[in-house]
Amino acid sequence: MKGACETILNCIGEDSSREGLLKTPKRWAEALLFLTKGYAQTVSDVTNNAVFEEGMGEEGDMVVVRDIDIHSLCEHHMVPFTGKVHVGYIPKKKVLGISKIARIAEVFARRLQVQERLTREIGSAIMEAIDPLGVAVVVECSHMCMVMRGVQKVGSNTVTSSVLGCFKNDSKTRAEFFSIINRR
Repeated sequence: MKGACETILNCIGEDSSREGLLKTPKRWAEALLFLTKGYAQTVSDVTNNAVFEEGMGEEGDMVVVRDIDIHSLCEHHMVPFTGKVHVGYIPKKKVLGISKIARIAEVFARRLQVQERLTREIGSAIMEAIDPLGVAVVVECSHMCMVMRGVQKVGSNTVTSSVLGCFKNDSKTRAEFFSIINRR
């Protein structure tokens, strides 16, 4: 990776041997490995047995965690997109440790991504981990590929949603989730 970075620096017209850039290839490689650490993680790694039997049954209440900060890299340009994830689920028999929802979002955000897939992956992972009655995920992000290059539209945000189970089939449940995440 260090050699590839030196090549890239030279290709853009820099001198990879100048003092300010001598350690850049190593730092860049370390940063890229950190920013994509989700490839080395699984959902079961980050949930770490924090799945608890609660016997919620069919009348289980909604659990919502909103405003989870995420940072990812667009797979098309390898520039950042950042924003918030909001997750809601209705337990059947199991609940997930609250911090584990943020950790699941992080596993998928720390990969080269498109926001649409990221949104689906978070919801599917929670469905698989605890088999709830349903899961809803909304992701709101600003994409640097739209802000720093291309159309250069500062302030634009992209919003994606994925609804599974009862959130897909029950408009009242879906509306309750959207009402909760939109309260400020």
